[in-house]
Amino acid sequence: MPTVPHIEQHFTGTERVRDIVIGMSDGLTVPFALAAGISGAVSSSHIVVVAGLAEIAAGSIAMGLGGYLAARSDAEHYDSERKREESEIVDRTDDEIKETRDIFTSYGLTEDETVPLVASLQKRPTSWVDFMMRFELGLETPDPKRALTSAATIAGAYIAGGFIPLAPYMFFKTAPEAFWYSVLFTLIALGIFGYVKGRFTGARPVRSSLQTVVIGGLAAGAAYLIAKAIS
Repeated sequence: MPTVPHIEQHFTGTERVRDIVIGMSDGLTVPFALAAGISGAVSSSHIVVVAGLAEIAAGSIAMGLGGYLAARSDAEHYDSERKREESEIVDRTDDEIKETRDIFTSYGLTEDETVPLVASLQKRPTSWVDFMMRFELGLETPDPKRALTSAATIAGAYIAGGFIPLAPYMFFKTAPEAFWYSVLFTLIALGIFGYVKGRFTGARPVRSSLQTVVIGGLAAGAAYLIAKAIS
């Protein structure tokens, strides 16, 4: 009787999704709050557009650079820890053997069952280090292109998000008129973004959508009211 092959489908784009979430959430919220704040103080849409474009440029560069440096730091940390593990399996072999056995026993294996497994790893130093990096330290081998990819993804997502609240000001001459369209479009975008984010991250999509809308709305509302009060 023919059998249907078992195919496991796991989501593997966690890092890319994280970068998109970071860039898009800030890209939607920060320019939205800025545009709302300026709208409370001026009547010219041109001023809002100029300030918004400047903020999007500066924000995308800053966020992208932050993502690049974070990824570089992760890679440097991994390299440092790997060199330490490579040294310890030579200079502190007995300690590493005990740590390896402890890892196996934490998964329910007996002491006797760990002996041949540890002996096998000792014959393969590179695999032993790989094992300790993953199961002792919880570190995965970083993608060498991760830093640049992360920077580009975060910056691109920030720009894409930033143009949504700014777009209405490009079509209406007065800021008060464009403001309500900006609010409508951005809240819809925040809701959709929050829902999609929830689906990818495993959170409740509707709850994630509402949280994203509330946070973005509060930020923009506070900026608008403060600017209105000061002006």
